[in-house]
Order: sequence, then C-alpha cells, then structure tokens
Amino acid sequence: MNLYQQYVLPKTIDIACGNGSVMKARSTIVPQALGNVLEIGIGSGLNLQFYDAKKVSSIIGVDPAAQMQSLARKRAADTGIPVEVIAVDVEGIHADTNQFDTIVMTFTLCSIDDPVAALREMVRVLKPNGRLLFCEHGLAPDSSVERWQHRLTPFWKPIAGGCHLDRDIPALIKKGGFVVDELSEAYLPGPRPMSYVYSGVAQQLT
Repeated sequence: MNLYQQYVLPKTIDIACGNGSVMKARSTIVPQALGNVLEIGIGSGLNLQFYDAKKVSSIIGVDPAAQMQSLARKRAADTGIPVEVIAVDVEGIHADTNQFDTIVMTFTLCSIDDPVAALREMVRVLKPNGRLLFCEHGLAPDSSVERWQHRLTPFWKPIAGGCHLDRDIPALIKKGGFVVDELSEAYLPGPRPMSYVYSGVAQQLT
C-alpha cells in the first residue's frame, strides 16, 4: 500500500461519499434494515447514522480497507446498536449460513474484485426471506454517458480505490443469486459518468 492509498484516498472517499446527495440516497435505503445486519463495505461508517436502533439488533461491518475503519468505530459509538467492524471482505468473515436478517451494501459493489462471488456469499449468509438493501452507482442508460464510463474506468480505478464506473448493478445482483424486488434509478447531481445510481431491495432466488 502506497502513501496515497493509506492517507489520501480514505479521506477523499469519505468526503466524496459523504456529500449531500449521496447521503440523501443512503438515507432512503439504510433505515429499512431489520434485525441482525451485515454491512458490506462499511468504510468510514457513513451509513451508521441512518440505522434505526429500535429495529436493528446488531451490525457487523466488513471492509478490507482497514485504514478507513478507525473513523467507522468512532461513528459506531453513537448508534446505540452493537457494532463490530472487521477489516476483511465478505468472504473473510466466515459467517454461518443463514446468519443475517438484512445485508446493506452502498457504493461498494463498484470496487469489489469479484462482485458475483461476493454476492453469492451474501446469498449464503442471508436468512431465508432476508433482504439485500443496495444503493450503488453504475452503468448509465444513456449511450453517450455509457461510452464515457467505459473510457474513464481504466484511468479512474487506480485513483478511486478500484472503483468501476461501468458495472451493470441489477445484472450483477441477479447473476449473484438474487431477485430484485424494488428498484429505482436516477442521476444524482454531479458528473454524469460517476452519478447514475441504482437503489433497491433484493431477495434470494428460490
């Protein structure tokens, strides 16, 4: 890990992913979480303020970027919910099958090396009738924007923590073993190649 990745990138991501429109998008999906929650890509803990302590019994947050998690632990202290932050990816927690009532994933799938494998692991650890709550930026429907997403991604990934601008989020979620029950799509304010967001709810394919 170089100095940029260790010191600059975490602060940049926290600022970029914590701006007003992104936080508003988070605020529409995270409060739906119930029971025992697994958050994928907890990062610096930007979602923690949106969990409802009356509905959530515990949160396990995983993220391989250990350098971002000191802030997540500080934010966890204000939730009123037991929160455990682990510096691994989803496959590294070795969770029991059918362990979680809800999985929350926001602005994370873009940077997972093997998103389908990660989603299949989420299917395994999610209880029957459990829900995946997601809010992710990805492939835009406009061909001109899509072309720019494909062009920019190879240059964007090294400076943005491995982020892909051009992933088809609903298609990946379905390929990973989920059925998308609810889906909304929109551009957030900002550069269009970086700001097309899919938000929704999915359940395991049966």
